[in-house]
Amino acid sequence: MGALCVALGIVLPLVFHSIPNGGSVFLPMHIPVLLCGFLCGWPLGALCGAVTPLFSAIFTGMPPMAILPSMICELAVYGLVSGLLYHHVHTRKPLQDLYICLAASMLAGRVVSGVVQALLFSAGKYTLTAWLTASFVTALPGILIQLVLLPVLITALQKAKLARL
Repeated sequence: MGALCVALGIVLPLVFHSIPNGGSVFLPMHIPVLLCGFLCGWPLGALCGAVTPLFSAIFTGMPPMAILPSMICELAVYGLVSGLLYHHVHTRKPLQDLYICLAASMLAGRVVSGVVQALLFSAGKYTLTAWLTASFVTALPGILIQLVLLPVLITALQKAKLARL
């Protein structure tokens, strides 16, 4: 399942890169990484998040090297946090648990991406406004897709008994 998520994380963005800024708007690589964290747990989720952008850069040239390090950190955090939280958050309402974990994972990854970008790769040039714009405004369609698609996918996999969560 982890390998399938990595493969999806390489192939899915190819569809969106034909659209100008499609990757940064629709966030197609994030979906399989978050899914991997939910389905496979935090170790494979974090690994999937770290290797997917790296393999994608090697095989497709995307993401560009300038943003690759922050994407590796961001996506590794998505896989790590979604896997950790999903097995520890229990409100007796499975859909609520899923949304809590998903929202927290998405926020944690974006915070890490902003910190890495600001401190290491664009020191002194990366502003709070730039982070908010890139992480929330530009990415709003991708955020909405994740909030709609991932709960549907995870619920369907559970009902089909293809995932033990």
